[in-house]
Amino acid sequence: MSEHSEEISDPTKTWHKTACVLCSANCGLEVRLDDRVITRVRGNKAHVASKGYTCEKGLRINYYQNNTGRITTPLKRLEDGTYIEVDWDTAIEGVARGFKSVAEKYGANKILYYGGGGQGNHIGGAHSTATRRAYGIVRKSNALAQEKTGEAWVEGLMFGTHTHGGFHDAEVAIFLGKNPWHSHGFDEARRVLKEISNDETRSLIVIDPRRTETADLADYWLQVRPGTDAFLLAAIGAVIVNEGLTDDRWLSENTFGAEPTKSVFKNVPIRDYADRCGIPENQIRDVARRIATAESVSTYEDLGIEMGPNSTLISYLHRAISILTGNFGKPGALGPHTSVAPLFNYSAAGKEPLDPVTGGKIISGLIPCNEIADGFLSDHPERSRAMLIESGNPVHSLAGSEKFRQAMRVAECTVVIDVAMTETAEQADWVLPASSQYEKAEATFFSAAFPENMFHLRPAILEPLEGTLSEPEIHSRLVQATGVLEGVDFEALRAAAEEGLQSFSEAFMNAAMENKAITEYGAVVLFETLGKALPWEKQGGAVLWFSCQMVAQKYPEQVRAAGHTGEGAELGNALFQAVLDGEDGVIFTRHTHEQAFDFLTTPDQRINLDIKEMHTALEDLVTAPVKYTSEEFPYILAAGERRGFSANTIIRDPAWRKKDQEGALRMHPEDAEELCVDNGERVRITTPGGQAVAVVEINETVLPGYVSLPNGYGLSYSPAGGNPEIVGVAPNELTSTEWRDPIAGTPWHKHVPARLEAVSK
Repeated sequence: MSEHSEEISDPTKTWHKTACVLCSANCGLEVRLDDRVITRVRGNKAHVASKGYTCEKGLRINYYQNNTGRITTPLKRLEDGTYIEVDWDTAIEGVARGFKSVAEKYGANKILYYGGGGQGNHIGGAHSTATRRAYGIVRKSNALAQEKTGEAWVEGLMFGTHTHGGFHDAEVAIFLGKNPWHSHGFDEARRVLKEISNDETRSLIVIDPRRTETADLADYWLQVRPGTDAFLLAAIGAVIVNEGLTDDRWLSENTFGAEPTKSVFKNVPIRDYADRCGIPENQIRDVARRIATAESVSTYEDLGIEMGPNSTLISYLHRAISILTGNFGKPGALGPHTSVAPLFNYSAAGKEPLDPVTGGKIISGLIPCNEIADGFLSDHPERSRAMLIESGNPVHSLAGSEKFRQAMRVAECTVVIDVAMTETAEQADWVLPASSQYEKAEATFFSAAFPENMFHLRPAILEPLEGTLSEPEIHSRLVQATGVLEGVDFEALRAAAEEGLQSFSEAFMNAAMENKAITEYGAVVLFETLGKALPWEKQGGAVLWFSCQMVAQKYPEQVRAAGHTGEGAELGNALFQAVLDGEDGVIFTRHTHEQAFDFLTTPDQRINLDIKEMHTALEDLVTAPVKYTSEEFPYILAAGERRGFSANTIIRDPAWRKKDQEGALRMHPEDAEELCVDNGERVRITTPGGQAVAVVEINETVLPGYVSLPNGYGLSYSPAGGNPEIVGVAPNELTSTEWRDPIAGTPWHKHVPARLEAVSK
């Protein structure tokens, strides 16, 4: 019997194509199902991006799909804090009434939207645009605002667009506060790391106070003292400038502000900064020369520095070093990229409004996460009054968990859309149960490759769990509850969609000219019309039709170069059809490196090095503190390390972990000896934000005085559906909202002053 015949006779032998949802790489997977259980998982070798690559996380996605924590009916909170089950019509009506009441009393701009998708699901967030417009919601935030807004602000001013390293081709790859062995961040991460490490002509540079798995592979591991990365990068830049290693001809042709930037670097006290960061001056000079003489250099910053001191300055410094050495727009260097749906508005950089309540900089429209709770708890007349939280768990994932709980309780209406009863859902007035990421069409907008860029729409592989709805359906019901779509002829558009994409395109455009609601609430209109003409497992992907039209309009030559044919709307339709049909993902644009500068939205499409705030911050670094500990809090806690069995909080069942079940606090042997603790014993961690007790792992990969807890632990979970248990420490019970970057407001999760005490046996 052939394999194909066997699959027909036994559905448990069928391989279904999908993707991992446990990190931003979203590697392509193939899975086998037995009823609703994912029994086998393997990498999809035909996937356009991951090419069969996966890690231990992707192999254990059944722990996400099948757990005892799913919600299967809408819930309404009573005054005593308990919940009752309600039907969907009652829930939608109640949510609509609650938001309307807040809007009438205080103004719709007092409602905050948080979330819009995690590391595997952005389709719901795309539909939320219609809901936000229907209810007048303008305040928004998400997890990017506690990680990437400082970087986005720098990139907006420097390039006017997002950039990403070409690590597959880079002669020198630099990782700052990042361990791609576990956190990935680009396709086939471990394969690429091994290739660089094994190639004598290439170099891997890792800047990290902890000896990570990536650092073990590095040619240069720069073990900086915690929180001193800015001093190290400033010294590297100063060596490059003072030794005349800048690419001046290239700079004169492609940048502006190079000379004042070089002047600031020139005055950096290299020897002093080497002492401050703990890296020998001769090693700093060696690394600087290696960078300057390489044919190509790519850099990648991540949470290790984005959630620590001087984070926005660091985002500028490593990019300035790349540009001063001509590393942009060529194979193996920093490059821009197309997007199916951009996550930031980079052209808005430098024109940010300030939050009327907290005064924080609202970068790309996102309120700083560390200021959300204050925006509710304040007595300011402009304070926020209601929340809509979608596919996010801010009580657990944002700084100061208890403070966010308080904010939710003072809000007059709080709504959570999620698959499980999360720590955030436990505080909400209404909980709307979503179908899982394998029960609906899903995708992410993280793709950042150049010159070829890829996108993967994943169809549902399982029927939605009874009682749950997909986010597109939830948003459609919320929008229609306001009455804003009563004048839209859905039936005519559905009939056109049944005839084909060309007929639908013409009907949609004509209808949009007659009724502006069609474009204002386009995501929902597309779901209710074009979506209904698609197979059920792809219906949520209808929203991508408009995105494909926009990409085809902006990059017609590059879309055609990727293999899609046509002109105008026909080209957009061809791309959309390819996305629908592309079970292994599709290449949606194919550029050349010579076109890299076409992406820049800066004056004359030149790279802007002359960012005054960053020059001032670099000059002021000379008086900046090297450490932030005290006699009361002598340790530095990194709250949220990425490990082999830590992931985002959508995987709540602790049984998925083969090791490190409790998420041990890693500490150096010297610290363990001083505290008189051994492996497996417990210590009490005290910070300005709170207390927790953690199990100890003595580990020489961390420096003395520097301890680390993993992310993704401390979740409430009931293995058998009874009373919930909490395994490990929830890191944000220890963090505080005041500990943050002065420019972007991003939290210092990875640099929290702490005190440790042995717990009596």
